Amino acid sequence: MNDRIADLRKEYRREHLDETHARADPFAQFAAWFEEALAAELPEPNAMALATADAAGRPSLRMVLIKGFDARGFVWYTNYESRKGRELAANDRAALLFFWPELERQVRIEGRVERTSAEESDAYYRTRPLPSRLGAWASPQSQPLSKAALVARVAEAGVRHGTHPSRPPHWGGYRLVPDAFEFWQGRPSRLHDRIAYSPDGRGGWKIARLAP
Repeated sequence: MNDRIADLRKEYRREHLDETHARADPFAQFAAWFEEALAAELPEPNAMALATADAAGRPSLRMVLIKGFDARGFVWYTNYESRKGRELAANDRAALLFFWPELERQVRIEGRVERTSAEESDAYYRTRPLPSRLGAWASPQSQPLSKAALVARVAEAGVRHGTHPSRPPHWGGYRLVPDAFEFWQGRPSRLHDRIAYSPDGRGGWKIARLAP
């Protein structure tokens, strides 16, 4: 098995990225790549890995779905009492990773995480399908729970909250405010293109090419 795993290899040849092609603003660069991922009709181009760590530095990682981004940062929604919510309460630093293998690209983003406003969370919550809104009430996310108990809790939430539930106080949005970006484009012979952005101290960004 290990020999077969070691032999798995793909040669990346699709695109290239260098300082002359990269946008001056990393948000603009991300927007351009995200639009290309959408245009390519990739499966769940909005999926991203979210890495958090507890107060002791023990990391954890999971996939979540981005629900919006702009110059303020990258937004997703979840249960504040989940493992990631508890870890973000103890340590507000986190990292995101977008991986689009069909385009031979990945984007790494690091920064500080804050909660979105109650108004933003309310507005997004109202756009969710009713079963998902009820599920936010019913699920004590990351806690042990049987399937039968979960089904019962969903039914109870439906009876209690009806067809127009308000947003649970333990559920809402987070925004990662970036202070580091890296755009990775696969290249032949593992000589990948890596373009990193970091704050320039004047309200802008400086760009550096990293060794593959």
